[in-house]
Amino acid sequence: MAIARVKTSSIKQGFPKSRSLLAGNTAYVPALVTDLLIIAGGASGGSARGGGGGAGGLLYQSSASLSYGTTYTVTVGAGGASVNFSSGRPRGNNGVDSVFGSYTATGGGGGGVIVINSDYVGSGKDGGSGGGSGGVAGSGSTSVGTGTSGQGNNGGAGYSGGETYSGGGGGGAGAAGGAGASLYGGVGGAGTNTYSTIASATSTGVSGYYAGGGGGGSYYEVNTGLNPAAGGAGGGGAGGIRGAGGGSGDGVAGTANTGGGGGGGGNPTSGYATSGAGGSGLVILRTPITYTASATTGSPTRVVTDGYTYYTWTGSGSITI
Repeated sequence: MAIARVKTSSIKQGFPKSRSLLAGNTAYVPALVTDLLIIAGGASGGSARGGGGGAGGLLYQSSASLSYGTTYTVTVGAGGASVNFSSGRPRGNNGVDSVFGSYTATGGGGGGVIVINSDYVGSGKDGGSGGGSGGVAGSGSTSVGTGTSGQGNNGGAGYSGGETYSGGGGGGAGAAGGAGASLYGGVGGAGTNTYSTIASATSTGVSGYYAGGGGGGSYYEVNTGLNPAAGGAGGGGAGGIRGAGGGSGDGVAGTANTGGGGGGGGNPTSGYATSGAGGSGLVILRTPITYTASATTGSPTRVVTDGYTYYTWTGSGSITI
C-alpha cells in the first residue's frame, strides 16, 4: 500500500509554531519554538578601593526549538559573595552561570583590588561582563576583566596616580564599566533595556533594564560631600565611599534576579571595607499563548499576556515540554 505524502501546511495538530509531523516518508517529533532570556549571577566587587563586580552574562535565544516530552533543567545562578579587605585583600567572587538545557549564560567577573607596588593581584576577573580593576599606587599595574562576547562588556580601569586611587566600574550588558579617577570610582556599565517588553510582561528587571555593572570603590576624603560611584542601570550596586557620604565604606549589593554586579569596597574611616555581593540571575521562557507545560519544578511564575505565555524562574527547577 502506498504511503501518502502530507503537505506541511495541512498538519495542524494544535502545535503552535511547531515542525511538521511528517515530511515525505519520515516522521518527526514535534518541537515547540520559544524565546529564552537567560541571565547569570552578577559578581561581587573587590575589597577596599576595589573594582565593581561585572554583571552576569545575558543570553537571549530567539526561536529555540524544544522537543515535546523532554524535560529541561533550569539553573538560576547565584550572585558572587561579598569580600572583606581584612581577609587578605581579596578580589570579588564571580557570579554563577545560569543554564536552560544546552544554553548557558556566564557568571559575572569579580572586581579587582588595590595594588601598592605590585603586592597584590588587582586585576578584574573575566566573566559574562568583566570586573573593574582596582586602584593602583606606586609601581603596580592591573588589567580589566573581559566580558563574554554576545553576553556582556569589559570592566573599567582603576585609577593610577597616587594616594587617592579608586576602582573602575564593572561591565554591564549594555556598556563597559567606567574608569576610576582621583577620589572617586568608575560608574558601573549600564545594563540593557532591549528586552523591556519581557521585563514589563513578567514584572522583572529594574525599569526595563537587566544586568548592570557595579560601581567602583572610591577614596573619598571626609566631608567632601561627593556621591558614590553609581551602579549601572539594571541592578548594579553603588561603590563604597568614605566619610560624609557613608563612613563604612561598604559597597552596595546588586539587585536580586537582575544579574547586577556588586559595588567595590571603598576606603572606610575605620575598620575594613566589605564589597557588595552580586545579584542573582533569572531565566525566562516565552512561548505561544496557547502553550501549557506538561510539568514544572522550581515554582516558576506563569503569566499569559500580549499574545504570549511566560514562565519565569528566580530559582533552579525544570520544565517538561
